[in-house]
Amino acid sequence: MHAHAVYTVLREAEYRSTYPLPYWNLPLMRWLVPRQRRCQEALVVINSTLDSLIAKSKRLFDEEDQEFGEDFLSDRDPSILHFLLASGDEITSKQLRDDLMTMLIAGHETTAAVLTWTLHCLNDRPDLLRRMQQEIDEVVGDSKPDMDQLRALRFTTRVINEAMRLYPQPPVLIRRAINDDVLGGYHVAAGSDIFISVWNIHRNPGYWSQPDDFDPDRFSMDGPVPNETTENFNYLPFGGGRRKCIGDQFALFESISALAVLLRRFEFRLAPNAPPVGMTTGATIHTSQGLLMQVQPRMAAASALNGVPSNGKAVVSPAAAASVA
Repeated sequence: MHAHAVYTVLREAEYRSTYPLPYWNLPLMRWLVPRQRRCQEALVVINSTLDSLIAKSKRLFDEEDQEFGEDFLSDRDPSILHFLLASGDEITSKQLRDDLMTMLIAGHETTAAVLTWTLHCLNDRPDLLRRMQQEIDEVVGDSKPDMDQLRALRFTTRVINEAMRLYPQPPVLIRRAINDDVLGGYHVAAGSDIFISVWNIHRNPGYWSQPDDFDPDRFSMDGPVPNETTENFNYLPFGGGRRKCIGDQFALFESISALAVLLRRFEFRLAPNAPPVGMTTGATIHTSQGLLMQVQPRMAAASALNGVPSNGKAVVSPAAAASVA
């Protein structure tokens, strides 16, 4: 029931991001229109679940006697929610619920979309894929990647950065004017919604050289990880400013970790007779007919599981490699 509620709200967010008339703001419409009624019912389920998680975490926090520090981690409740409560910041239950809702809804599909489009981009650039696999082999090897290893995967990170430039998730940011303002010579009335096309910013030839090319080397390997400030707000995969995505680092490391594990063990190639990879969009950019790929074990990457040494490492059979991940 909870997963269904999340998908219902996610699809409604996509629907509202493209529908021209916000009829759902009329109170009666939320219950008279079937899809709006389903959304309200789903929100009740989600909010009830989040409220119970917050109450449980607060109860455990009140019961424990543990000093908060940078490395704070509760044995009974090692969650980000408990960490926020323990930090001592004045956070209301509504703020906590809103932040959890953001991570649950906004982070539910975006990382999957980033991984999809990254593999799509790499399918057309086998040279870059080999560079990634070489870096992953050297840095991670057969271990489960830890934080130091993930930070050391600098080229892999730049590949993901570039995929997010070409296929930003979401492709549009929405901001609401609190007061009357002037933007680019245009009067913006208080309460107006401003749509910012990240897609167009990321592909603007005035900001980027050969903007439609997939080129991870456009980002320096020696500099900081690209973000809105390093790129003068021409790069906004997570937004920027006070309303920047709260899960940006989590999402980035999640993507790096997933690719490090998958590309270490498997080869991904577009499946024979796969349909053309088209785009459709809502809250995120989707493939219109899916990204159908053929997955095969990497012979060179299969190591240690069968105990047969090869260049200082062990090798594994394709069948055993297929059972990993």
